[in-house]
Amino acid sequence: MKRNNKADTGRPVFSALLLAAALVSCEFSGAEETAAPEKAISIMTWNLQALFDGTDSGTEYDEYTTDADWSEEKYKGRINVISKAIQEMENGIPDIIALEEIESGRVLEDLGASLLKEGQMWTHFAGNPGSALGLGLISRFPFEGVWVHSINANGDAAARPVLEARVSAGGGPLALFVCHWKSKLGGDDATEAARRASARIILRRLRELASEEPSLPVIIMGDLNENYDEFYRRDGSVISALVPDDPLCAGITGFYDLDREDPAAAALAADLQKDFIILSKNKPPLASYFPEQALCVYSPWAKELENGSYYYQNAWETIDHFLLSAQLFDGAGWEFENALTLNQPPFGNQNGHPAAYNPGTGTGLSDHLPLLLFLQYRKSL
Repeated sequence: MKRNNKADTGRPVFSALLLAAALVSCEFSGAEETAAPEKAISIMTWNLQALFDGTDSGTEYDEYTTDADWSEEKYKGRINVISKAIQEMENGIPDIIALEEIESGRVLEDLGASLLKEGQMWTHFAGNPGSALGLGLISRFPFEGVWVHSINANGDAAARPVLEARVSAGGGPLALFVCHWKSKLGGDDATEAARRASARIILRRLRELASEEPSLPVIIMGDLNENYDEFYRRDGSVISALVPDDPLCAGITGFYDLDREDPAAAALAADLQKDFIILSKNKPPLASYFPEQALCVYSPWAKELENGSYYYQNAWETIDHFLLSAQLFDGAGWEFENALTLNQPPFGNQNGHPAAYNPGTGTGLSDHLPLLLFLQYRKSL
């Protein structure tokens, strides 16, 4: 186990942007990795519904304390069940796994060790001290850098940061952002500012990466607690953190008044689009109703993913996401191939709804379904 508190090429980095987060990076070593370039890789994102370890730290939910009969044995049993479900996936163990609602770096270590008996696996955890749960990555590829970005909304720090990682996945580098945005507990409108604050971090980094490394593919993933069609679900009356490429939305956000020929249009667009991410149905994600200076990403909920990842009050929600940059559709390097909602057993029940975990009985996996993303490597012509 290695703890890193400074920049070091090829190793995790503790970001100066982080106000308060706990970081752990580990590698499990065994058989040597093949040196052959990767032709295809898979990436999973999954909210694991409060995966607490077996030790009381004082921040656990009530049902996951020793007083409530939660134990090391039950924790290890849950790790084994989750690991088995992933190992038996039809497409094999994903090369990169992003996880939300995990308590500690130990959870990543234990799950990583259980998944991979030989070879190498790298993990990185991020969570704010005092918060019950954080998020993290398990990767078959080493991290070239890791940054953790704290989020501040109206003077208050968000419970969870944004984890940014760079991996070199055989065919070329990928920039990954793992997120778990503010829930709607307390009201959709009342909590929107916190989710838009998270989107602000993503947008700033997208613009910086586009300037510094314009060919770098970017994948944003995790539980964003906003639906793909959030704008329409709320009657087009609220600019949420995720908005569609829609003429009404473009008008509300002020983009119709932008002079696209103005030399300062890019700066003006960035000022208008401070804290909402535009979802395009186009591949590559080019806006139809916003000017080209606006930042757009592609969401597989537009075509590939079905139903939803979370089932609430007898209705599907599409709150877990992969958001993909234009570089994944340019015909060279890592390219988007497909995405799946894993709604079959053991992840889903007989109705395809999430098989939620019950800490009392030890049955089920999570109240969220995992999403799976496939990338294909293509050489440039």
